[in-house]
Amino acid sequence: MKQTPPCPASSVLDAIGNTPVVRLNHVVPHGGAEVYVKLEYLNPTGSYKDRMAKSMIECAESSGALRPGMTVVEASGGSTGSSLALVCAVKGYGFQVISSNAFAKEKLKTVAAFGGAVELIHSPTGKITEDLCPKMITRAEETAQKNQGFWTDQFTNTDAFIGYGSLGEELVQQFPGGIHGFCGAIGTAGMVMGVAKILKPAFQDVKVVALEPASSPAISAGRSGAHGIEGVGIGDVPALLDKQLYDEVWPIEETEAKAMCRALAVKEGLLVGTSTGMNVVAAIKLAKELGPGKKVVTVACDTGLKYLHGDLFSNN
Repeated sequence: MKQTPPCPASSVLDAIGNTPVVRLNHVVPHGGAEVYVKLEYLNPTGSYKDRMAKSMIECAESSGALRPGMTVVEASGGSTGSSLALVCAVKGYGFQVISSNAFAKEKLKTVAAFGGAVELIHSPTGKITEDLCPKMITRAEETAQKNQGFWTDQFTNTDAFIGYGSLGEELVQQFPGGIHGFCGAIGTAGMVMGVAKILKPAFQDVKVVALEPASSPAISAGRSGAHGIEGVGIGDVPALLDKQLYDEVWPIEETEAKAMCRALAVKEGLLVGTSTGMNVVAAIKLAKELGPGKKVVTVACDTGLKYLHGDLFSNN
């Protein structure tokens, strides 16, 4: 059936959300539940962080905390920074991100392309270490205070739930017959919690699994470590994480996540980042656990186009 194209949007901000869901057909073993991925990389900056950025900025405008002429400041590995830079560009605010050389160059260049300023905290190993995110957050708070800017503070800002709640609402509409399992990697925890707030009341038997890097299991084991999965595993239990909204926490090996990214590209035609690889590894495990006749859903957090300069898609 031919689909009716969407009406013209008044700005690029109206193009955020309403992303499609696709079934995985070639990387999922037979005998388990069906596995679906919501293609959040089809948002304007190639990431689901667009939803959060829009809701945080618009809520701050409504409350009066963000006013014309102010500069928005955030600590980010890059995707939130890119999303905030886009929203600020459209709305006319200055933007500054505090990031690190541990994150993909493509993301940082995107911030600059939207007119944002980039300040880097150096990571000697080039990895996401236990103290890196705290350093970035402290610097962002100091910068906002010094320049009388607005610090979005994505790690504690509950306005993120509004943006991610829209993702959950779309899933309810896309799966009228129900969702039996949902999983997602934990960074700020905003996405998984925001979606769970919608799915739990809608589907009483849905199992929600939170994911973290196996080398930095701060939630499941109370310890942190270095890893290379951007956007997740901040080295501590996120302030937005609510134990009432998830059922289990699973650590996922970084090597498995990266291998899955390569498999998704070659076998499913999906070019995604490492956190999405984590999500799909876990979704397949959850599908085996739940069995036939059930549906498991996860999200493609961002596009693999942001990682082409690294080793994610190398043959080595």
